[in-house]
Amino acid sequence: MFPLRYLLGLAAWALSLAHAASPAATGAAHTVPDTMGQRMMVCTACHGEQGRATNAGYFPRIAGKPAAYLYNQLQHFRAGRRQAVGMTALLDPLTDEYLHEIAAHFASLDLPYPPPAPVTADAATLRRGEQLVKVGDPTRQLPSCNSCHGERMTGVQPAIPGLLGLPRDYLVGQLGGWQTGLRRATAPDCMGEVAKRLSGPDIAAVASWLAAQPLPADTKPAAALPARLPLTCGSDLGGVR
Repeated sequence: MFPLRYLLGLAAWALSLAHAASPAATGAAHTVPDTMGQRMMVCTACHGEQGRATNAGYFPRIAGKPAAYLYNQLQHFRAGRRQAVGMTALLDPLTDEYLHEIAAHFASLDLPYPPPAPVTADAATLRRGEQLVKVGDPTRQLPSCNSCHGERMTGVQPAIPGLLGLPRDYLVGQLGGWQTGLRRATAPDCMGEVAKRLSGPDIAAVASWLAAQPLPADTKPAAALPARLPLTCGSDLGGVR
């Protein structure tokens, strides 16, 4: 089942298209500016104004994410590697060129983040989450999150996303999706490998700690990682391996 907000967003988009195609009540032609911002209203119906989302709920922020990451995700939804019937239906008729335009549009948006969500986890859970994010768990060959997503956890160009400013429920859902195979990426799927090494409490701890963190002053993705990625990732287009 899709969240009500998602279904209402699709319905609103369909109504806006019908309205744009019809003359106004006065008989004068109704025109809509042909801009990417206007075209992407179907995205912002769920992902929030200009794709900035909120710190609560399920829909992730897409504004300011690396363009190659956004393009990869659009391709994954279209190909069924990520499970969302509504997203697949919207993207299926679009060309790769247009997917690049969509990704570039949202990647170019430099917008403020909301404050972090209130902390709900206990202190022990948060300590475990911080340890996994910053150190990992060598005994289970679990790399730290920031060894891939950047020291500031704001992502790395060209294709690694930031993990701060995302709702806890979204983070839990995505890690769980990788564990069960409902979410996949280009092989070799490094996040799938990492997620399968996490326990349920590990996922809850990581998601709780990340969702509670404030954003740094500079929220833009880092230009590069200081060292090689700990795993080979198929979606890492041209990044440090």
